[in-house]
Amino acid sequence: MAADFPDYLDVDYTDGEGEDPVDYPSIPAKIEKAIEVTKAGLEQYENPAVMWTGGKDSTLTLYFINQVADKFGYDKPTAVFIDHYQHFDEITDFIEHWADEWDIELVYARNEDVGAYADEHGLEPGDDIPVDALSEHNQHHIREILEYEEDSFPFLLDTYVGNHLLKTVALNDALEEYDIDGVISGVRWDEQEARADETFFSPRHDPDIYPPHDRIQPILQFDEADVWDVFWNFVVPDTVDAFPEDGYVPQSADDLPEDVDQDDVPISPKYFAGFRSLGSEVSTEKTTDEPAWLQDLDNTTERAGRAQDKEDLMERLRDLGYM
Repeated sequence: MAADFPDYLDVDYTDGEGEDPVDYPSIPAKIEKAIEVTKAGLEQYENPAVMWTGGKDSTLTLYFINQVADKFGYDKPTAVFIDHYQHFDEITDFIEHWADEWDIELVYARNEDVGAYADEHGLEPGDDIPVDALSEHNQHHIREILEYEEDSFPFLLDTYVGNHLLKTVALNDALEEYDIDGVISGVRWDEQEARADETFFSPRHDPDIYPPHDRIQPILQFDEADVWDVFWNFVVPDTVDAFPEDGYVPQSADDLPEDVDQDDVPISPKYFAGFRSLGSEVSTEKTTDEPAWLQDLDNTTERAGRAQDKEDLMERLRDLGYM
């Protein structure tokens, strides 16, 4: 990263302050803003990267990146996938397939110290890991950053220590390794209370917490229903040649247009199976087999299937660098 970061940037860190999705009352308005923010991200930052989870929000963000890069001639940023060792197999298959289809460089961010210990000892999610068995780097985060005093912690993603080590530490190490100055992220205002005050360009400049960088957040203004609307009317028709150009909303995985298979569609099969939000394999559940976009999005909670102990700690986790 250039030594004068962030002085070489001309971005408005207050853009989006005090706003919410109703300030962008139509899909065209939301798309226009997403393109504007994405364009600035690719233009202003020397080495941006996109966080890609395989979920609908980060995949929508990647769609806007593809569109803007192709239209304006920008290089596509590297996609960073945080491998926390507890993914659904379908997620990794999905991102590898679409990285190849879209010609995206894909890199994995892993806390290899924790992963190696779990592998060497044959750990299952929830098994304990002794703090003193880990590297000084991880012990520093556990003792000094998290101020965690127990002798061990569970090898489980959706807990305070597990989430920080497996996701945040892995991400921060990748930012440093790849010299990334801008992280393009698919967070949304309505998704989680801790994200409701985010701005389109959000500074993360404290070197005591993370490698200094900015978060670039093009889809803050979308709600869950908007995301699915754009997928079926723009993302899928633009991606799948055999898909109707005026959009089509399937009622199940078996209800796709003729000559279109589920693998042809850039939507994770977990959403077809009824998941609303994708976390770890061991702590994410679904309440119905109905595809995510057909569920009662207005009167049910999107992240209800996620482990609530992590959800309740979201504000503090974000202060430490979580997405």
